[in-house]
Amino acid sequence: MSDVIRSTARMVGGLKASRGLVSASSRLVPEEVPIAFSYAGSTHAVMMATPDDLEDFAVGFSLAEGIIERAEDVVAIDVVEAGEGIDVQVTLREMTAEALIARRRRMAGPVGCGLCGIESIEQASRAVKPVAAEGFSLTARDVAQAMAQLTARQDLNRQTRAVHAAGFYSLRQGLVAIREDVGRHNALDKLVGAVVIGGWDSAEGAVVVTSRLSVEMVQKTAALGAPVLIAISAPTALAIRTAAQAGITLIGIARDEDFEIFTRPDRVAEGVPLHV
Repeated sequence: MSDVIRSTARMVGGLKASRGLVSASSRLVPEEVPIAFSYAGSTHAVMMATPDDLEDFAVGFSLAEGIIERAEDVVAIDVVEAGEGIDVQVTLREMTAEALIARRRRMAGPVGCGLCGIESIEQASRAVKPVAAEGFSLTARDVAQAMAQLTARQDLNRQTRAVHAAGFYSLRQGLVAIREDVGRHNALDKLVGAVVIGGWDSAEGAVVVTSRLSVEMVQKTAALGAPVLIAISAPTALAIRTAAQAGITLIGIARDEDFEIFTRPDRVAEGVPLHV
């Protein structure tokens, strides 16, 4: 593979202005390449992403998009260099592949461009399955530790100051997985894949992210089956409605032990007040 495709970051030169003086400088910046996901020989989506953890990315994307129901639905993953990008070729078990092909056929007739139009609008606002994690709870200290551990383990962001992270926090083990990417959705897809491939019980932990809480972040967390989603920033109104529908505890604006709970406050053992 080319150097660009192999690298997650590279050093670049530039100029730095400071207190009225300009001098030569260098900085490590993250790499960003087109990554295609192909199923049954047909490209389903192309993402601009950091070229690492691609098996996790493929499984997490497939699960979050409803292409598969479990990691075992993926038979093989082949990562192939394709010009300036990467083609991640996903082989599905026969029944899953047939269902995906049938879905494409239904979309192809009324929708000329295949993945846009009415079908994709409905998909964007799709209902989410309620998470099955009754009895799970955490404390304000857990929330603070989850965010602190995520920050401490952001190796690529520490070098570049330009990527997002998503992590999975276990009450018993702390932060057991973290994935970084230039895109917040990509980071969460990679994390979803890492959690299911790693065999961690998604119902026994919290997803923690460095980004704002858009509806897609809630949908992906629901697809994973995690009962809690914690973020450093605030949610959108649709994200709050979707989290309530899924039974997810949505925690935003997390700064140390200060944060706001937007849905399902009963999972926070210390009874922190709900602010909407």
